[in-house]
Amino acid sequence: MTGTPYASAPVLAAYSYCEAVTGQQAGNFSYGIRLLPAAKRRAMSALYAFSRRVDDIGDGPLDAESKRLRLEDARTTLDRIKAGDLDEDDTDPVAVALAHAVRRFPIPIGGLDELIDGVQMDVRGETYETWDELSAYCRCVAGAIGRLSLGVFGTVPGARDTARAAEYADTLGLALQLTNILRDVREDAANGRTYLPSEDLAKFGCSAGFHSATLPPGADFTGLVQFEVRRARALFAQGMRLLPMLDRRSGACVAAMSGIYRRLLDRIAEEPQAVLRGRVSLPGREKAFVAVRGLSGYDARTVHRQTARGRA
Repeated sequence: MTGTPYASAPVLAAYSYCEAVTGQQAGNFSYGIRLLPAAKRRAMSALYAFSRRVDDIGDGPLDAESKRLRLEDARTTLDRIKAGDLDEDDTDPVAVALAHAVRRFPIPIGGLDELIDGVQMDVRGETYETWDELSAYCRCVAGAIGRLSLGVFGTVPGARDTARAAEYADTLGLALQLTNILRDVREDAANGRTYLPSEDLAKFGCSAGFHSATLPPGADFTGLVQFEVRRARALFAQGMRLLPMLDRRSGACVAAMSGIYRRLLDRIAEEPQAVLRGRVSLPGREKAFVAVRGLSGYDARTVHRQTARGRA
């Protein structure tokens, strides 16, 4: 950790606000965040609350120019935090909490600029011809979150290959984002957005999009989903190499969030057409089970054994 662990009453109040936002809105991520010790949980909640603010601008009903201005306001707030020009009694609790978290942990706050860049791509309505193009977007909106989170988690002394920790965190973010994209194809289509690469859609006869649960004749939607699922699973396998580098509770947080999304991906793979009928989700009891399993260290031990066999 860096900086002082002391938090004043205004800072603690700001953190409480961010934790409330996280508890109410974080969904799958809250299952992982709640496994962290208090200081890390608060910092992650501050990161989530700011990220959620940016996402909500992009997904909200405002016109494109209004969204652009709101995103620039968010960037100005980041600039103030970087410059240390934000008082603890500022009226923005998210900014107050984030500023304290950045002082306490080595958080690469520039990742939030990348998030804003990614949401601006949404506002412009950009589409992606290739996986390379889509992955660049995913690194902005999700890979950056992985790298920011790693700044809170840190790595354990003596862990192997920690020079690649940020790379693995980034890759795990890509895996989660691709899973989100598969889950939300119908919802995104209703909002005029298509994320899957155009070349993949063409390959499987799905270029017409996903505006209804019925696809045109000849469309191989199952083939498309299975193709993207294999890509996501490969990303998960690479990104999960981060786990043995983390302390037990940070590893549990990552294992819980990743485990929930991996199970969600399995559900999608089992019944691809389900995502055209509505949002696929896991019941709360299954999410809780994944969180408990992450806390036990099972996933970290599994990855460690697999990595050790790969080196043998």
